[in-house]
Amino acid sequence: MTSWTGRPATALYGQHLDGDAMPALYETLRERHGPVAPVTVAPGIEAWLVLGHRELLRLTREEQVFSHDPRHWTPLREGRVPPDSPILPMVGWRPALLYADGQQHRRMRAAVSDALAGINGHELRRSVRATAEQLIASFAARREADLVPHYARLLPMRAITGLLGLDEQTGRRFVQAIAGMAAGDAYSTGANRRLAGILRTVIEEKRRSPGQDVTSTLLHHPAELTDDEVLHNLVVMFVAGNQTTVNWIATTLRILLCDPAFRSSLSGGNLSVDDALDLVLWRFPPTQNFPARYATRDVQFGGQLIRAGDMLVLGLAAANTDPAVLPPNGGPIAGNRSHLAFGAGPHTCPAQDPARLITRTAVDTIRHRLPDLELAVPEYELGWISSPWTKGLAALPVRFTDPQLPLAPAAARTAPQPMAPQTGDLR
Repeated sequence: MTSWTGRPATALYGQHLDGDAMPALYETLRERHGPVAPVTVAPGIEAWLVLGHRELLRLTREEQVFSHDPRHWTPLREGRVPPDSPILPMVGWRPALLYADGQQHRRMRAAVSDALAGINGHELRRSVRATAEQLIASFAARREADLVPHYARLLPMRAITGLLGLDEQTGRRFVQAIAGMAAGDAYSTGANRRLAGILRTVIEEKRRSPGQDVTSTLLHHPAELTDDEVLHNLVVMFVAGNQTTVNWIATTLRILLCDPAFRSSLSGGNLSVDDALDLVLWRFPPTQNFPARYATRDVQFGGQLIRAGDMLVLGLAAANTDPAVLPPNGGPIAGNRSHLAFGAGPHTCPAQDPARLITRTAVDTIRHRLPDLELAVPEYELGWISSPWTKGLAALPVRFTDPQLPLAPAAARTAPQPMAPQTGDLR
């Protein structure tokens, strides 16, 4: 397909593009087009991928030129996006902070920030640790496990559904629908509908009987969000939050298992678990591309003429490897958090503190409970899921011989409510 630039637009979707293929693709695009490259994000749907670190910062900060509202997007306004397009669940307009600018964004952001600030960090950490130990105990006797489905995928689900105030069965359906949306395939539209149905039922229940959870806080916040605004802000928070936290946990564990020098430095106290987490955010950001911004007028940007109504995709992973901002050796410095894994500007991810707490606790717990953990397959056999948006391991098979038991007592295996009236320490 030829783009409006007259040069071929590269497909940013398809089964051939996984976590191994994407880094090379970004560098090819950077060499061919510079910091902003023409791509297609679904069949017949063109966009610009922003690869440059400086350009991405500008994109996220200049709301008057690059709006969050997809109703500016020309193909959507002209009815050229099919209703079953796999891109639509990710970029279709919602009454949520991610799709708003200015005062509307600030109003919803205040409610979301207050709801997240109400999370008791000590209770959340205790809940995540108890759940982590319960999961480890479920496979400890086998002396082997696949840490993606048996650990990394289950732990954030239970933490997030607790924050939302969902029961386990509803939480499971909720997370399945989230995974379907993020897949970016033909089933994404149906998953989007299922997710909305689940949350409408939860909102009705929380209106009648509020609890100490994020959903109840949003419903009763002074910003007076409507039920639709609560629903779609929950989708924005936790669609982004669940799969990215799964990826963050699994990829951090992969680094610890595959890099003996890093593991030794961690065990010796020269580096912290947070250093490992930040290394992942630099090199393997859990969200590699994030939709989207929309040009409100014609503008020269990154060496390209961007037309009013064009879509621009945030190339988070590509921007993190921009040679213009990395040290001469090409690697990030330990302790440097200027990566763009959480975005930038007014729309920086508001849930990064609880996500870090969940991930740090998950990694720390399994390190101490399974100190001789090792890969059960050669590193080159580890594959990534195929997705234009997220970067996650497909599997992480491990083995171990000496689990540090006993684990959490039975009484502690019922996770407590991770919300409390006071604000906890989420650092």
